[in-house]
Order: sequence, then structure tokens, then C-alpha cells
Amino acid sequence: MARIEGVNLPNNKRIEYGLTYVFGIGLTSARTILKRMNIDFNKRVKDLTDHEVALIQKEISSHYMVEGELRKEITNNIKRLQEIGSYRGVRHKRGLPVRGQRTKTNARTRKGPRKQPIALKRKITKK
Repeated sequence: MARIEGVNLPNNKRIEYGLTYVFGIGLTSARTILKRMNIDFNKRVKDLTDHEVALIQKEISSHYMVEGELRKEITNNIKRLQEIGSYRGVRHKRGLPVRGQRTKTNARTRKGPRKQPIALKRKITKK
């Protein structure tokens, strides 16, 4: 099992898809890395040699921001937006869509489950 940047890559997947398990590496980045290292895209993760794993590890650590470092960067960017009080920062704080989507309908992923109104709620009056 290959371990790159603290992530165990699945053994039976092709290496180009296995690399996408690392946060911050997509399919395009994975193919670019493999092309630079002259590794066949069709090779399975379990078939990689230790030398090839080391080459990939070195390439990723020197040219890409991935995993914890990338997550920290994203969190800091969101905090900065919130601190300066920008519109996007306020939307992040309130848990609403940030990129201009409508919220009257279809914002359930960000807003969470619907809150049901209490139907026919009557005030009890004392006599």
C-alpha cells in the first residue's frame, strides 16, 4: 500500500485515480505529476516500486500545497473574509450560499433541513 502525504492510496486503483485521494490533487494534477515522472497512467498502485512512490512524494511536496497545509490556508481565507466583514464573509458566518445562488428555494445543502412552522398555535388565555 502506497502512502503519500499521510494518505493511504487504494491498492487496486490505477495510479492516476489513486492520487486523487490526496486532498488538493485532482485528476489533471495527478496526470501532470505522472507525466513529469514518466510513470504509466495504467499502472496500479500496488505495482509501484518504492522508488516511484518516493519520486511522486517528492514531486507533490515540492510543487503542490496539499492536505493539512491546504486546509489551513482555506480556513484562514474564510476567517479573513469574516473578519473584514465582506459580503462573502457574512454569508459564510450565517451558513448561507456564498456564490450568488438563490435561497428562496434550493439552498437546503447550506441551510440544513427545513424548520417546520407550528401550525394553528393558539395562545391559552386564563379566565
